[in-house]
Amino acid sequence: MESNFVDYVKILCRSGKGGRGSMHLRHVKYNPNGGPDGGDGGKGGSIILRGNHNYWTLLHLKYERHIFAEHGGNGGRDKCHGTDGKDVYIDVPCGTVVYNAETGKYVCDVTYDGQEIVLLKGGRGGLGNFQFRSATNQAPRYAQPGEPMQEMTVIMELKLLADVGLVGFPNAGKSTLVSALSNARPKIANYPFTTMEPSLGIVGYRDSKSFVMADIPGIIEGAAEGKGLGLRFLRHIERNSLLLFMVPGDTDDIKREYEILLNELRQFNPEMLDKHRVLAVTKCDLLDDELIEMLRETLPSDLPVVFISAVTGFGLDELKDVLWRELNAESNKLQTITAEDSLVHRDKDMAAFAQELADEGEDEDIEYVDAEYVDDLDDFEYEEEEES
Repeated sequence: MESNFVDYVKILCRSGKGGRGSMHLRHVKYNPNGGPDGGDGGKGGSIILRGNHNYWTLLHLKYERHIFAEHGGNGGRDKCHGTDGKDVYIDVPCGTVVYNAETGKYVCDVTYDGQEIVLLKGGRGGLGNFQFRSATNQAPRYAQPGEPMQEMTVIMELKLLADVGLVGFPNAGKSTLVSALSNARPKIANYPFTTMEPSLGIVGYRDSKSFVMADIPGIIEGAAEGKGLGLRFLRHIERNSLLLFMVPGDTDDIKREYEILLNELRQFNPEMLDKHRVLAVTKCDLLDDELIEMLRETLPSDLPVVFISAVTGFGLDELKDVLWRELNAESNKLQTITAEDSLVHRDKDMAAFAQELADEGEDEDIEYVDAEYVDDLDDFEYEEEEES
């Protein structure tokens, strides 16, 4: 059965072009020297991204291959302004990152509900000849064409926004833990790769406090080379403030499995190792206190270790205390993700590009370049209006 979780789409987007200005001279018998009255062209529609918390995946965009905005209407006589093209809004879930499909460069990041980002700006309409009248040029016979449209093929990737991300091998008990701590009900079964798509759960804490936990499909040794499900879903924990590593207590070497998971993250994105980490040893319902203490001595000492059993509830309160303490540690304050200050995928090349423009004496802030005037007299209208 086809999955309803879609976290990657590729779409050709195109804004609308601006309408051309009108070149028209008013000439009626009661006013033979009426002068220019050509109206301006309308603005082309823009492509705008909008964050919407009602969406959790990009499924609604899966079959959208082209998204085009309307063109602006042309100006008319009697200083009639052309109609503006309608803007097109693309609603996306919070956490959507957009890239240029041709260059791979980072474009923008939608991070909160209601945020609007102009992806492609519609072309401005051209000025009619009425705008060019002056004391020395009382009958201008030219007008501006509209600005051209903009076009770009974009890749949209969804990265779930959560506080705690679960990292572990298949059948480590990640889905069981999420179902035990929250109202989320991921599929749970006793075979590898039961979890085929990420899920979120809201974990309740004391005094009506809560935090969000993200469960992703398990990874295995060699995932960086494409084994298993590969590292496709690790993007969903890139933004998590805290990583919870989960290793079953019946594993032959818990420390070695933890180091394998750590190495796979390092190969995917070395910056993920800068996040705070907690190690949870799962399926400990059959371990006694003496065995737990023996195992604790063999585990890494540079991170908190909690022994839990999601089935019996053993150690879950201690785990929530540890997670809450680490989330609110002074060295791990959650940074607010905004459009101006994104936590991920900074386009480092943009600074170099801006410096190049400055060195060449170009102004990258110029938004509009006036179109050339239409000087060909065959292109303008000259009509006589009869008196009604």
